[in-house]
Amino acid sequence: MRLTPKSTELARQVTLEPRAVLRWAHGGRLVVVTALFLAAVFAWERASQEDTRVVAVAFAVAVAWTAGAWWRVEVQRRRPGMLLVGAQAALDLLLTTAVVHVTGGAQSQFTLLYVLVLAAAALLLPVAGGLLAAAVAAALYAGDVVWLRPGGSSLGLSLQASVFVIVAAGAGYVGARLRQAGAGGERLAAALARARVEATDILRNIRSGIVTVDAQGRLLFANPAAATLLQIDLAARLGRPVLDDVGRVAPVLADVLFRAAARRERTTRAEGSIRVGEQTALIGVTTTVSDGAGELASGTAIFSDITQSKRLEALHLRAQRLEAVAELSASLAHEIKNPLASIRSATEQLAGLATRGVDGALEAEDADDVRTLSRLTVRESDRLSRLLTEFLDFARARVTRVERVDAGALARDAVRLAAAHPAAEHVRIHVEVPDDAPALDGDPELLHRALFNLALNAAQATAAAHPAGGGRVRVAVRTPTAEELPGGLAFPDGAVALDVSDDGAGIPAEALERLFDPFFTTRREGSGLGLAVVQRAVEAHRGVVLVEGGGDGTGARFTMLLPSVAATVLEPEEAVA
Repeated sequence: MRLTPKSTELARQVTLEPRAVLRWAHGGRLVVVTALFLAAVFAWERASQEDTRVVAVAFAVAVAWTAGAWWRVEVQRRRPGMLLVGAQAALDLLLTTAVVHVTGGAQSQFTLLYVLVLAAAALLLPVAGGLLAAAVAAALYAGDVVWLRPGGSSLGLSLQASVFVIVAAGAGYVGARLRQAGAGGERLAAALARARVEATDILRNIRSGIVTVDAQGRLLFANPAAATLLQIDLAARLGRPVLDDVGRVAPVLADVLFRAAARRERTTRAEGSIRVGEQTALIGVTTTVSDGAGELASGTAIFSDITQSKRLEALHLRAQRLEAVAELSASLAHEIKNPLASIRSATEQLAGLATRGVDGALEAEDADDVRTLSRLTVRESDRLSRLLTEFLDFARARVTRVERVDAGALARDAVRLAAAHPAAEHVRIHVEVPDDAPALDGDPELLHRALFNLALNAAQATAAAHPAGGGRVRVAVRTPTAEELPGGLAFPDGAVALDVSDDGAGIPAEALERLFDPFFTTRREGSGLGLAVVQRAVEAHRGVVLVEGGGDGTGARFTMLLPSVAATVLEPEEAVA
């Protein structure tokens, strides 16, 4: 519930306000006695001396009482008590009796004034007080029409007394209900006011900036932190358009505020900058929209300075990269050590055989050893060369240029190259590209290398599971739906999915967590860098790689999810070599 002055005022309106009733009573009393006094002035020659005296006294008393009551209640702002209300009811009954007396007694047309006086008294007094006022009214009326100005009948007196009691009882009941509602309304108003003060105090002391604007861009609320962050006097701009002023300092903040207020679009964790003079700070922004419509629609932005957190994040990322370099160096040294040891051993043995063969021809067994050791040296040298080549591919897996890439053509080229590889000789590789194949921004060479590695890995896994042939690999290009995206992952401008699935044995569950680690492989002849290159290439494009398949013999499926529009990519000098 929004805490506004209007909602608090509505809560107060349910209270029966005695001052308002007394104002009407004062006004009515003055109107009646003034009219009576003027009538007496114009007819004083025909009026009796007694009636003239009654009118003069009634006018004087009414004016004096009204002036005193007005001063006490309206000027001194004292709360009307039961004593004041009761005294005023008694006075009004006496004045009404005087009016009825001088205008004909039982034949007077002003008997209705009793009803008005009783209604006002019963609204402000307890039920018993209202009934007592009705009894006093009946007694005064009866005394006047029976003794002072005879002419009333018993039936007329009974009817008047009944009307007085009914009016007093009805008005008393209504007054009691209004007082009950008023007590609840006062409690509600107090609770709303207290909550409003607490909420305002929290918003004013919170360190994040909070700005609320309506659909026309007018400023509805801004806490001091917002003014401090933006270096704008927002308090002086309340009720005025403010988006242009904010846009000159923080364009992203102005944009998300406009979209929240005018288009009702929520933004989560947007980032932008604030330019104040020569200084620039980074901010994180989240917006919400109100439930109202039309003039009640508004948008609120909550933003904070994230410059230091971004610096810490960059330092943490750098530390992670250095740690990754250390782990990678250790793994690379281990991978290089094995073929070097084999080459060293073979070289030493060849040297010994060469020494023995100086004096004459080698024996047949020694000649076989020379050939075996030579082949071992060549094989391990090739292995070492391939390892270093793949490691360089991994180290260079970074975006160096960005252009518009046809995802369909990219898939066809990668499939054509993978199908020509000897490992895919007995495997059918099928590509599925829709007629309206999507396009994406990226480095075509890096994306081609990543998709080729996935297709080749799938072909090798399928060939191992189907040595007699018959296995298939499917490469598909499609546009993913929002439901397919993992939780917390969003592509504001759309995404492209490149699926690679196979008929292999699948991936063992214990290998899934280490699948993209450099030098981790489940194949004896593998280097363990193919999937690492894929992940590095996809992450350089600000995408993700999803894997399905837990070693149940149904094959595996890899999905490269990439943004359609170029996101911020790694600069060449940022890459880990």
